[in-house]
Amino acid sequence: MGKKLTAAQEKIEPRFYGLKEAVEAVKQAAFAKYDESVDLAIRLGIDPKRSDQMVRGTTALPHGTGKKLRVLVFAKGEKEQEARQA
Repeated sequence: MGKKLTAAQEKIEPRFYGLKEAVEAVKQAAFAKYDESVDLAIRLGIDPKRSDQMVRGTTALPHGTGKKLRVLVFAKGEKEQEARQA
């Protein structure tokens, strides 16, 4: 293990954290020179093999994903103007 990773691990106590508290702890332990990402796993206590317990859905992030969306449209005339306005 590197020095930075060891120092980051020492900042975090091994216990259960609330969501806001966990986000703050991760931000304080950040050590990379680039924008880091965080993965989140949630145990829902369901059986995904049962169709009535399947979880599917999406969520909108409050500030988006940070990626600029580009759309390519092949159109002429009125449809071209409609695509530009969209």
